[in-house]
Amino acid sequence: MKVNLPIVLILLIGLLFFSYNLKSEERTKVEMTTNYGTMVFELYNETPLHRDNFIKLINDKAYDSLLFHRVIEHFMIQGGDPDSRNAQSGKVLGEGDLEYSIAAEFRADLFHRKGALSTAREETLDRVSSAMQFFVVQGKVFNDSLLDVAESRINNMMARHYVLNLPENALLWKALKKAEEDEKRYNILNDSINVLTEKFTDFEAYKIPLAHREVYKTIGGTPHLDQNYTVFGQVIEGLDVIDSIAKVKTDKWNRPIVDVRLLSVRLK
Repeated sequence: MKVNLPIVLILLIGLLFFSYNLKSEERTKVEMTTNYGTMVFELYNETPLHRDNFIKLINDKAYDSLLFHRVIEHFMIQGGDPDSRNAQSGKVLGEGDLEYSIAAEFRADLFHRKGALSTAREETLDRVSSAMQFFVVQGKVFNDSLLDVAESRINNMMARHYVLNLPENALLWKALKKAEEDEKRYNILNDSINVLTEKFTDFEAYKIPLAHREVYKTIGGTPHLDQNYTVFGQVIEGLDVIDSIAKVKTDKWNRPIVDVRLLSVRLK
């Protein structure tokens, strides 16, 4: 039988290309063991800066023995504060971090469904992520009416971001940051920003995609965080662990009364 070499070569090249694409789509898996059970995450290749930073910290064992220091039922569980490792009971946590941040990687297809792994951050002009602190979404199930409210919150946060980045508001932003230790002055300045935000419409408003709405109406999550915090992974095993941690008793600062500890975080 005569073999058509060009066709064979095309098939071989196609097979190699297909195999390469399959390999390139493989996601890094992470096993996070806590005193409430173990969760397994997949890290998204679509957010390489966050993925690679998380992998580096895991390899450095930076998360071992840290706490989930902020827990809010029907919202999320937050960990990664390096100051939490040896923190005394009752100590207020959440300010610890490393001396760098990660550039935002917002993706239209990555959203805060239950089990989403996302990054904590402070308000900044470029919405950069914390180097270490992360949260895992528990959330709740929404209906369309509540999703409409969440959509408004998303757009309000986006409008605030654009308002603060306007050149004419540079001094207002500097004054707000300077007033962080003065609650009364901070609130006055923040109210002024809120007034400007309510009037600002010069941006493309975000619509929660129908596919995301269906997930929020069945599995649940925290939709108002979408497009304002970077999602970089997803729990694929151990969703029940999130629920167990979210139920613990907390103090007025949302720190668990009895420590919820990250025993180890490892690549699988």
